[in-house]
Amino acid sequence: MINDEICKLREKLNESIATGKDYDEIYKISVELDELIAEYYIKRSCDRIINKEKIKILM
Repeated sequence: MINDEICKLREKLNESIATGKDYDEIYKISVELDELIAEYYIKRSCDRIINKEKIKILM
């Protein structure tokens, strides 16, 4: 599930920052995390639109 992936990547990012990893590695993880979060919100928005359409059909 995408929520789990976001949590794991967030933990990896926090650990990388805390342990002083290379900036390029931290940046790469940060970009990956941003992409996953964007994907989550896009999917969530699409799901809401689909659910609204289903409700309209049922009425």
